[in-house]
Amino acid sequence: MITEHTVLWAILGGFIPALFWLWFWLREDTVHPEPRGLIVLAFFAGMIAAPLALPLEKLVSSYGLGNGLTFLLWAVIEETLKFTAAYIAALEKKNMNEPVNALIYLMTAALGFSAIENTFFLLQPLASGSIVETLLTGNLRFIGASLLHIVSSAMVGLFMALSFYRSEGVKKMYIIGGLFFAIVLHTLFNFFIIEGNNTFMVFAGVWIAAIVLMVFFEKVKSIKPSQIQLETKTQ
Repeated sequence: MITEHTVLWAILGGFIPALFWLWFWLREDTVHPEPRGLIVLAFFAGMIAAPLALPLEKLVSSYGLGNGLTFLLWAVIEETLKFTAAYIAALEKKNMNEPVNALIYLMTAALGFSAIENTFFLLQPLASGSIVETLLTGNLRFIGASLLHIVSSAMVGLFMALSFYRSEGVKKMYIIGGLFFAIVLHTLFNFFIIEGNNTFMVFAGVWIAAIVLMVFFEKVKSIKPSQIQLETKTQ
């Protein structure tokens, strides 16, 4: 039975991991930190996007398209909604004045999305009174699904950062490319987690991707307009 206490614990279990990851990644942008108001706005936009995804994913599931296509469409829905949330909240604002901003705002929106999604996943085990299942679900969401949302959205942000000083046409192409790879990564995660039998290897892959992301995060912070111009001339 779902009670007020159940909902409260689910919210705490959903939001604390997301806020931890947000704190962790914001520490990577201490030189020119983003306005706290836009960070909060991007996080809330991601929160709003999560319940919008649920009926769309249920609609996809109702068609019986097969697991492969269903997982793909789920990924399309979630990655598109996360990107749209970040774009409306922050990516079109005047504060988008350096490449790393795209990564920050997209990861923030992804964590807002993840916080609500985690809360939904924790409601059932909490309502059934299963402490073990609740702890297991919470831990798996923290080290797996939450990190996947960060990495997949950051992939779009990375592509946006790499095209930051390029023409509008090139920027749009890079965004499409980033969304494509984010959707592929998300689809593979869903497939191997639900259909596969080696959760450890899947989570290990996500953590490796997160480490690679940290390396690229540092690279993005060093991108300068002159560097892009030089690369363009030599192509």
